Amino acid sequence: MSEQQPESADRFDEFDEIVAEETDRDPDLAVIEAGSRTLRAQAGPPQGDPVPTRPEDPEVDRALREVEQELAGRWGETKLDPSVSRIAALMDVLGEPQRAYPSIHVTGTNGKTSTARMIEALLNAFELRTGRYTSPHVQSVTERISLDGAPITAERFIETYQDIKPYIELVDAKEDFRLSFFEVLTAMAYAAFADAPVDAAVVEVGMGGTWDATNVIDGSVAVVTPISLDHTDRLGGTPGEIAQEKGGVIKQGATVILAQQPVDAAQVLLKKAVEVDATVARAGMEFGVVGREIAVGGQQLTLRGLGGEYEDVFLPLYGEHMAHNAAVALAAVEAFFGIGAEHARPLDVDTVRKAFASVTSPGRMEVVRRSPTVVLDAAHNPAGAQVTAAAITEAFGFSRLIGVVGASDGKDVRGVFEAFEPIFAEVVVTANTSHRAMSADELAAIAVEVFGPDRVQVEPRLDDALEAAITLAEEEAEYGGAGVLVTGSVITVGEARLLLKRS
Repeated sequence: MSEQQPESADRFDEFDEIVAEETDRDPDLAVIEAGSRTLRAQAGPPQGDPVPTRPEDPEVDRALREVEQELAGRWGETKLDPSVSRIAALMDVLGEPQRAYPSIHVTGTNGKTSTARMIEALLNAFELRTGRYTSPHVQSVTERISLDGAPITAERFIETYQDIKPYIELVDAKEDFRLSFFEVLTAMAYAAFADAPVDAAVVEVGMGGTWDATNVIDGSVAVVTPISLDHTDRLGGTPGEIAQEKGGVIKQGATVILAQQPVDAAQVLLKKAVEVDATVARAGMEFGVVGREIAVGGQQLTLRGLGGEYEDVFLPLYGEHMAHNAAVALAAVEAFFGIGAEHARPLDVDTVRKAFASVTSPGRMEVVRRSPTVVLDAAHNPAGAQVTAAAITEAFGFSRLIGVVGASDGKDVRGVFEAFEPIFAEVVVTANTSHRAMSADELAAIAVEVFGPDRVQVEPRLDDALEAAITLAEEEAEYGGAGVLVTGSVITVGEARLLLKRS
C-alpha cells in the first residue's frame, strides 16, 4: 500500500493542476473535465476508430461467431413489437445501468450516425469518456458499441454478452416474446457503458423513438436530424406522422436540438417540446451553418452555435448535409455543457476545430479507392439519395459516374433511382448477401423504367458488379475523370467496403 501512495498523490496533484488551469470556465464543468482527463491518462490514449475486422485469434473468432449466431436466432431488426416493456424489464434486473451516466439521444431519418459520431468526437476532445451506440453496422456487429471513439474489442463484446446472458434468459422466460436482436444489443451497450464507466453516452435510435428499445434512457439532450419518408409501414405515411413517433425521445425538461424539418414534422416536435417543458434550439434560428467552402478532403465551415460563432472549422466529410450535421452536433454538445441555458460562453474554438478535423464516418461519402475513384454512401431512401447526389456533384465533378446499387426489400427504390438518374451515366444493379436484399432482377425492372435499358447492367453478385462498374469507369481513359458510387443500402456498402479494402 505504501508503495502506491506517491503515485496516487501524483494523480491528485495533477487533478488540482488541471482544475487550476480552468479558472476562467464554469467550476463544476472544470472539475468534471479534470476528473475525466486524469482517468483517461491512466487508461491511455484512444486507439482511433477503425472499422473492425474478424478477430485474428481463432478462439476469439469462434466465440464471437457463437454470440452472433445466438443473436441472429432472435427477432431481427425489421420484426418489431411496439413496446419497451421487455427492455425495461431487462434494465430493471440489470440494476438500471442506463441511468449511470447522462445521455444525448439522437433520432431522425437521415444523418443520425454521422451526427452521433461528430457529437462523440466533440465530447472526446473535451476530455470526456464516451460511449456511442449506433446502428446498423457497416462490417462488424461490434461497431455498434464504441468506447472513447473506438469500437469495443471482440473480447469485450463477448464478455459483455456473457455477463448479461443469464438476465436475458430470465426476462425471456417471463415475457410473451423473447427479447429481440436489437433489444439485446441495446442492453449490452448500456451495460458496457456503465462498466467502463463513461461520462456521457451518445445513443442513436434504431427506428422511430417512442417505442424504440433505446428509449429507456432519460436523454438530457434530444437530437432530431432531418425527418423524411422511410419505414412508412411502421412509422406513418407523412413526415408529421413519423415525427409523432420520433418525438418520443423528448423527455421532461430536456433540451431539443432540431435540424431543419418539414413544416408538419416541425409542428409536431415543437408541440411535444411544449408538453414536456423542453427547451428547443432550431437550425437556422438559434444555430446553423454561417458559411462553407469546398476544401481538399472535405469542407471549411463557419458555424454559429448556441454560444457564438466558430470560424475556420475543417470537416473532412463531403456534402452540404454533413455541414448541417456538424452544426446540429455542435449545438447538442453546447447544450450538454449548459451553453444557452446556464451561460452563453462558447466552447474553446481550437478544441472544436480539433474535434471536427478528426471525424470519420465509414460508408458515408467515403472514398475507398482512386483511379478510378470509388465512393461509398449508404443512402437508402429518396431524401438520402438526393443529398448524396448533390454532394457527389459538388465535391467531385466526375465527367462520368457509374452507379452500383443494391437495395433492401420494402424501400422506395424508384425514388432512389430518380434522385440518381441525373448524375449516373450508367447503373449496375446487384444484390447483397442479406436475406432482406431485393433481387437484382427485380431491381433491374425498376431501373430500366427510370434509366432506360441502355443504361442498366445486371450483375447478381456484388463482386461482379463492382468489377463491371470499375471497368466501365476505366473505359474513359486514364485522365477522363470517371468515378463509381456504391449505394442503396448500408449492407451493400459494408460488403463493398470489405471487398474493395481487401483488393
